[in-house]
Amino acid sequence: MRILYGIQGTGNGHLTRGRVMAPALAAEGIEVDFLFSGRPREQFFDMAPFGDFDSRSGLTFATKGGEVSMWGTYRQNSLFQFWRDVNDLDLGSYDLVLNDFEPISAWAARRQGKECVSVSHQNAFQQKVPVAGQRWIDRRIMHSFAPATIHLGCHWHHFGCDLLPPFIELPESQARDVGHLLVYLPFEEPQTIAAMFAQVPEAQCHVYHGQPAPANLADHIHWHGFERAGFQQHLSGCSGVVCSAGFELVSEALVLGKKLLLKPLRGQFEQRSNALALELLGAARTMARGSREEILAWMASSAQEAIHYPQMGRMLARWLARGEWHRVSELCQQAWSEARMPESWNHKWAYAY
Repeated sequence: MRILYGIQGTGNGHLTRGRVMAPALAAEGIEVDFLFSGRPREQFFDMAPFGDFDSRSGLTFATKGGEVSMWGTYRQNSLFQFWRDVNDLDLGSYDLVLNDFEPISAWAARRQGKECVSVSHQNAFQQKVPVAGQRWIDRRIMHSFAPATIHLGCHWHHFGCDLLPPFIELPESQARDVGHLLVYLPFEEPQTIAAMFAQVPEAQCHVYHGQPAPANLADHIHWHGFERAGFQQHLSGCSGVVCSAGFELVSEALVLGKKLLLKPLRGQFEQRSNALALELLGAARTMARGSREEILAWMASSAQEAIHYPQMGRMLARWLARGEWHRVSELCQQAWSEARMPESWNHKWAYAY
């Protein structure tokens, strides 16, 4: 079997799922070509698992000051280049397109009548999961951005729907808890982050960000560029994670039993919905202002119980190799039967199998 695997490059969560899937697909003897879009090729990092991958401009969204910028998004994307890439992508040699919210390969599959299996957190919002702040245009984007013939959504809980657990890439070795905070707020300005955590000299803070550290950084704030190994080490050894409400980092923190303080990206319903889901599960707190009082209250809160999710990379790769692509419910039920979640998560509204 030969697959084209299209992965959205905006943010790092989609790449994390791709890193889980790459060795699992190889173990099943599936030949895979990778296509990434959503950021310039030179801005990708730690891409060894994907070999000689292809990269296109694709479509993405722009942010400014911690919220989505509609004008910046419009200016940043070229629909002419996008459709040219869609029309130039020849899928004739592939048996299947595997897609993670990547629009070029998804639209090329639709135009060429090729089977496309989509696996993403965004697909979960096509089902009855907790949702906050969703507008009609958000529903339109979720439905049309990366169309597919089969949609597999991922979430932290099944919420009574046909969903899959997260695809987790855990550290190779887990460090002991050394008490620092891991801070990952990629949509916030560096000066905003520095000012927020200057209020809490009680905590050693390791901040990961794509921009350089601001001037006069407080001694207890340690600034890092994006680097996967160091990030995983600080995640494994931290006492808590302060982050936006993206999906993959939260998933890793839940599995490691790390408590979470969230600052959802303003103007993006997906992150608001993620924060709502985690609050309903009792798995995270959301800060309103990023004040010293909010941060200290969270730091003093109890630790989280670690969640166990099955090895979804291997499970999905075997399912793909069998060619049983329309037997979605069986795959989902098998996955959740192997998960172990806190008893407190088994609310009536969240119970399925």
